[in-house]
Amino acid sequence: MPVVRRIAFLALAWVSFGLGVVGAFLPLLPTTCFMLLAVWAASKGSPRFALWIREHPRFGPAVVAWECERAIPRHAKWLASAMLIASMLILAFTVSLWWLKLSLIAGLFLVGVWILSRPEPVVTQ
Repeated sequence: MPVVRRIAFLALAWVSFGLGVVGAFLPLLPTTCFMLLAVWAASKGSPRFALWIREHPRFGPAVVAWECERAIPRHAKWLASAMLIASMLILAFTVSLWWLKLSLIAGLFLVGVWILSRPEPVVTQ
């Protein structure tokens, strides 16, 4: 792999990992999505960094559950559902265009259905 591509993947991995860490403390910024992107990019730029993310005690279990089983832990489903409901309520009271409001709420609802339909990991976390 060319050095420039490897560095680009590594930079994307570090930025994604950093955003995931920030997301662990800010409720509206997702953590797992950024960690999944980080481990994907790291596996192309630095397999050692990808392994470190997978073995991380805080972020690793959710990443490994998704990679192995396409599963989402129950606590993550509850948190995601709560955030989606809060977002839908905010949209319901702040967006004035009814078609836009309904489209956004319907989209968030479908995302919630998809998240809730994912299995839970076999291995408890």
